[in-house]
Amino acid sequence: MLFKPEHVEPILSGRKTQTRRLGKKRWRVGAIHRCYVRPSFAKGGSESFASVEIISVRRECLSDISDADILAEGYDSFPAYWDALHRITHGRVTPTSDLWVVTFALVTP
Repeated sequence: MLFKPEHVEPILSGRKTQTRRLGKKRWRVGAIHRCYVRPSFAKGGSESFASVEIISVRRECLSDISDADILAEGYDSFPAYWDALHRITHGRVTPTSDLWVVTFALVTP
């Protein structure tokens, strides 16, 4: 799973335990995924920083996100989460977007 540099510390500290993703379902409950960070938009140069176990996968409309989910995403408020999500997806997400919600647990740092 690829993450932005800003998500490394929240994942490693256990504050970020969910991620919402566009596209096809690529995660299976119980599977272990390596987490990578790419410091820039350039291809290549990704570095593994942890492994996570997939706890659950579900489809959800972004407008249905709960306060607990926002905290699990590693953010303190919906506006902060929305700003990051909108930036990360280059504006492809709207409040009515259906996203994959992947809940995970850190396996190794």
